[in-house]
Amino acid sequence: MKATSKAQQKAAGAALSAKRGETKPSELYDASKGMYDSMSEEELEEMEGTQRKGKQRRNGMFLQPSKVQY
Repeated sequence: MKATSKAQQKAAGAALSAKRGETKPSELYDASKGMYDSMSEEELEEMEGTQRKGKQRRNGMFLQPSKVQY
């Protein structure tokens, strides 16, 4: 499956990072959390690797904001 937007592609990248152990799954948020739970690493690689040119742009965060300690 190919990504239909930049936001979807970024979410797939965040989920793929968690699948590979580069980030913690608990840091995932919204769409990336759903992708992590329901898609295989191969599916995420395909979605994340889609060409970005011409994709819709949408603002959004896919990792939970860091907790700042003062």
